[in-house]
Amino acid sequence: MTGLRAGAMNWGGNVAFAARRVLRPRSVEELCGMVAGADRIRALGTGHSFSRVADTTGDLVSLADLPPRVEIGTDTVTVSAGTRFGEVTGPLQAAGRALHNLGSLPHISVAGACATGTHGSGDGNPCLAAAVTAVELVTGTGELVTVRRGDPDFPGSVVALGRLGIVTALTLRTQPTYDVQQVVYEDLAPDAIEDLDGVFGAAYSVSLFTRYTGPGMGMAWVKRRVDPGVPWLPPQTWLGGTRAPEQRHPVPGERGDECTPQDGLPGPWQTRLPHFRLEFTPSKGEEIQSEFFVAREHGVAAVRAVQAIGARIAPQLLVGEIRTVAADDLWTSLAYGRDSVALHFTWVRNQPAVEEAVGHVEAALRPFEPRPHWGKVFTMPADEVRTRWDRLGDLRRLAERHDPAGVFANDFTDRYL
Repeated sequence: MTGLRAGAMNWGGNVAFAARRVLRPRSVEELCGMVAGADRIRALGTGHSFSRVADTTGDLVSLADLPPRVEIGTDTVTVSAGTRFGEVTGPLQAAGRALHNLGSLPHISVAGACATGTHGSGDGNPCLAAAVTAVELVTGTGELVTVRRGDPDFPGSVVALGRLGIVTALTLRTQPTYDVQQVVYEDLAPDAIEDLDGVFGAAYSVSLFTRYTGPGMGMAWVKRRVDPGVPWLPPQTWLGGTRAPEQRHPVPGERGDECTPQDGLPGPWQTRLPHFRLEFTPSKGEEIQSEFFVAREHGVAAVRAVQAIGARIAPQLLVGEIRTVAADDLWTSLAYGRDSVALHFTWVRNQPAVEEAVGHVEAALRPFEPRPHWGKVFTMPADEVRTRWDRLGDLRRLAERHDPAGVFANDFTDRYL
């Protein structure tokens, strides 16, 4: 199926795959046989990658037809790889359990999100993959193996870019369920970002939205975890901004009712932590995305550096988002070894113009050693990317053990690993 496009949910669709065909195994055993007979093969998630990380010249595998698994234990949940976050959160809530965080949208598969380091926001919240305690995957020989937290290779087996094998199931830590209150503030004071700790420490999860056309922030989405013993009445003003009188969407001009409730009322965690509701197409729909992580101590300077080139990138930029992410120990995670500030960019769908704009962003951020998101558009040279992580060589060697014939490799992993 040469020319298959990413973005089955209309998430950009800027990647035309080079795969020969798409396979849809109905059992793990069938998948093992497919892998054992393949020369090149890669897993296809929900199509939310804007880079070529999932591409292959061989076969793509959709895991959507594998038997669904949502097995809730005392403090973990095991899910089949193709399960979307929005499909596991309801059963968890019904069982009185929760995940530590969610990404902006619940439409993405658990395995795909973890493989590329997808995250939400919050000073104390690491990426979604940090909750993983076990990875079940098919290796290059067609063998089904499980790698568990505590195994020496585990930190390299979660955010693995699909290089070690095709993941069939993941086990994640859970915690008792909790409620969240969400409110939105508009037109924050120009100096609000200078108090990075005050802004992002104000709630369990905080996101700032801006178009970098001035020194201020357009919106702050504040998600406070409810403490039953400390009631919280959201103030009408915060950091010079005023509370939005109705539902807002991150992208100017889009419908706010497609987003999770911003009424300030307590609601279950899975109904407030994502920005978007499962029943709607998330974000703009037709778009391209980029994201760069810098160490937290560089957060304010990095934001100011992008503001300084705002006029150059504004014609292509729909909206930018700024979040904080806690450090983790996963070798190729964007926040590996350092608390981070993430600068996300949602662009119009114009690949050449966007790549030019991304080049401007990368140049502005270069003094802060940014790490590009594996699943989004970046243009920095491969040798520069490889300086951003000190364990990429370890992942390459781990891949050689799991996949000696390189059936899970592609041009993307060859270039950056």
